[in-house]
Amino acid sequence: MITSNAFDSSIVSHQFFSKEGGVSSGLYGSLNCGAGSSDNPENVIENKKIAMRMLGVETHKLASLYQIHSADVITITSFEQLDEKPKADAMVTRLKGVALGILTADCVPILFADAKNKVIGAAHSGWKGTLGNISANVIESMISLGASRENITAVVGPAIQQSSYEVGPEFPVTFIKSNAAFKDFFRPSIKEDHHMFDLTGLVQLQLEREKIKSVDRIRRDTCAEKEQFFSYRRMSKNGEADYGRQLSAITLKS
Repeated sequence: MITSNAFDSSIVSHQFFSKEGGVSSGLYGSLNCGAGSSDNPENVIENKKIAMRMLGVETHKLASLYQIHSADVITITSFEQLDEKPKADAMVTRLKGVALGILTADCVPILFADAKNKVIGAAHSGWKGTLGNISANVIESMISLGASRENITAVVGPAIQQSSYEVGPEFPVTFIKSNAAFKDFFRPSIKEDHHMFDLTGLVQLQLEREKIKSVDRIRRDTCAEKEQFFSYRRMSKNGEADYGRQLSAITLKS
């Protein structure tokens, strides 16, 4: 479990869960919360129960998404919506006791909170979501629920770091076309015509440009730290058959 001191713990409870502390084994050992994996579904359900106990939330009040690498945000205004799993990559709410849960395995989890106005958010920011600036969309959705920009804190969780994220020669072009300043987040790789991409650094910049209260960044590398985190890229490099997903979640305390 990894937390940030940036959030007001009297109002908000949150965790960036690692791969440790669950019941799964093998490739999924042990706190795999990804129903989209080929892990035993009963193990995934039990792992979510374990995570919610640690967060202090009833399991049936965990809100989740069918993540599609978009910049789309869902607003949760009723408990009935918790039975749904809409296609999107971020959520916001002001409902107390609801946990907003995001699954990642190298992409960037971002948790948001306005403790004063009691509005929270959670986002899965892969490279496509980052290109679409999903962070800005979450902030606007929080404001529509009563949050204020000057009171929003965001925390960038564990994700693949620049030293582990090599991309091909065509990859930076799309980002630089979007914003010439984004070239600063690519440095040459030892492999000819390839680059190392600082995805979490770019997410941090986007958040800081939103002029919110504060931005914290947890500099943990999901790809390099194999004992602590699941990683899609590491799975691909090692030729493994599948991979687990770690959960990041935030809730307003009841």
